[in-house]
Amino acid sequence: MKFYNLKDNTQVVDYATAVRQGLGRNQGLFFPKKIDPIEDVDSLLDAPSEARYLQILKPFVGENLSDEQLKDVIKNTFKFPAKLVAVEDNIYCLELFHGPTLAFKDFGANFMANCLKQFSNGEKITILTATSGDTGAAVAHAFYGIKNIQVVILYPKGKISALQEKMFTTLGGNIKTLAIEGTFDDCQALVKQSFDDRSLVKEIGLNSANSINISRLIAQVCYYFDAVAQVPQEQRKKLVISVPCGNFGNLTAAIIAQLLGLPIERFVATTNVNDTVPRFLQTGQWQPNKTIATLSNAMDVSAPNNWPRIEYMMQSEAV
Repeated sequence: MKFYNLKDNTQVVDYATAVRQGLGRNQGLFFPKKIDPIEDVDSLLDAPSEARYLQILKPFVGENLSDEQLKDVIKNTFKFPAKLVAVEDNIYCLELFHGPTLAFKDFGANFMANCLKQFSNGEKITILTATSGDTGAAVAHAFYGIKNIQVVILYPKGKISALQEKMFTTLGGNIKTLAIEGTFDDCQALVKQSFDDRSLVKEIGLNSANSINISRLIAQVCYYFDAVAQVPQEQRKKLVISVPCGNFGNLTAAIIAQLLGLPIERFVATTNVNDTVPRFLQTGQWQPNKTIATLSNAMDVSAPNNWPRIEYMMQSEAV
């Protein structure tokens, strides 16, 4: 499978390059041109989890990872469960907090780290990432202690929880942290601007572990299949999945799962008062406001990076 720069379709790369570069030219996101559905989803849902992950992920990464390499990545990534818990009749909650930093991003961050171990060839890599809270901790713990990989995390000073801050500012070693006077969107803008300096990118092997990196998203696709596999078979028709959204990466992964054939009828995407996407859907105007700090700080994103991927899936050959 090839990955296209959504801002420059002449830039076409394999999975390893997409993971290593993070962003394409002109700050473009990498994404598959077309996502082919899996032929027998029912059998896949009944398969053991590691076999299921292999079948889901292989079309995306198979050009660069052998089956044995991918099995090793899977083994070292999915070391904690995604548990589906009944709330009431026909309503379930997918618990994604069983990883080391209590965040759903532990899945994607660990997958990316394990893939880069396979692709680095001993070369120096610098991971520069912005966080509104949970990404920083997940990325820091996923990459902590990995040889030849340095991590720099930017976060908005005073705008994340004390626990989240401690989880990534206290590690040391190859994890560096910088508190920025501003919002998550300011941190994210600094990360994207860094990728415009091509000499810097080349000199330090610059990469990002935000959900702008496609590896984060395809790993998260797997737990949507896990969720449906735990739903009683007679309830698998007309599934509705509700996803709280900040940078819209988790919803992107869910829509990819749907394109692969998961029987999802529709999605409910929720934001807090940082409501750029709902306003865009109502008016057709993309007008991010200044980010407002809320109690749901991981959702405090006014310019969600992954929205172009969702638009592409809604409007293009990916469907």
